[in-house]
Amino acid sequence: PPMSLRLAGGGRFGSLRRPQVAWAGLDGDVAPLVALAARLADAARALRLPVEDRPFRPHLTLGRWRPGQPADGTLTDRLASYRGPAWPVTEVRLWESHLGPRPTYDVVASWPLLAE
Repeated sequence: PPMSLRLAGGGRFGSLRRPQVAWAGLDGDVAPLVALAARLADAARALRLPVEDRPFRPHLTLGRWRPGQPADGTLTDRLASYRGPAWPVTEVRLWESHLGPRPTYDVVASWPLLAE
């Protein structure tokens, strides 16, 4: 079903000394999003596709630190108390990331969220 989300808090993937990804957390109607991620993981396993074992953490990737470059892993600590405005989510998009010196992102597919 359609849901309402907002950015809330933030963090990093990777260690404080070697951060990799800066992210903002999601708050609001995250239960349907977590359930969708679980169903997608089950479907991928059924197709014998690799699936990460770590729990799904709803987030928005803000950026990446470049490997081997100086990095301030405490940067995302400033987002700890942030709570943004809510927005309606009316579709889910599958994005393909092409990382490298100039990353690009392509929408592979999208699905409308319909009221029950």
